[in-house]
Amino acid sequence: MPTNLSDMAQDDNKHIYFMKQALLMGEKALEVGETPVGCVLVYRGQIVGSGMNDTNKSMNGTRHAEFIAIDEMLRAYPRSLLRSTDLYVTVEPCVMCASALRQYQIRAVYFGCSNERFGGTGSILSLHSDTSIDPPYPVYGGLFGKQAIMLLRRFYIQENEKAPKPRPKKHRELNTKFDDET
Repeated sequence: MPTNLSDMAQDDNKHIYFMKQALLMGEKALEVGETPVGCVLVYRGQIVGSGMNDTNKSMNGTRHAEFIAIDEMLRAYPRSLLRSTDLYVTVEPCVMCASALRQYQIRAVYFGCSNERFGGTGSILSLHSDTSIDPPYPVYGGLFGKQAIMLLRRFYIQENEKAPKPRPKKHRELNTKFDDET
């Protein structure tokens, strides 16, 4: 199960900064009609790759934010740097992305909200921690989790003409409440 970021040192502003950059990528995805998942890859305190989902525009289910960011990074840096690189992503990596991150031997993953349908780092499967394959990587969840959920909610109340079975959503309202609020 992912470690909650509230357990980490409160004075570590780098996590806040990089997760905000991932959220900005998620906002960009939302603006162009993509599922609002955004991420950044960070090597030695510098963003070396960024990505947002591109599955709707490309009509390619493998064009997840993590793959876009890795592609961008690998254009300028060797693959071996991923071993010293952290990923900040708005939503827990899915099974496909968690497996790729494992194979690339990412150093660590920080994410906003859990992925209760397809999560590969603790919600459904724990591909990051299986010791029978490539070295495990630590996962930290919950940084700006509510903001990440709100991005998804804003997307899912919209019409998505590229969905396999588009559903009318004219009368849906954005839910801004969370279970832990009274």
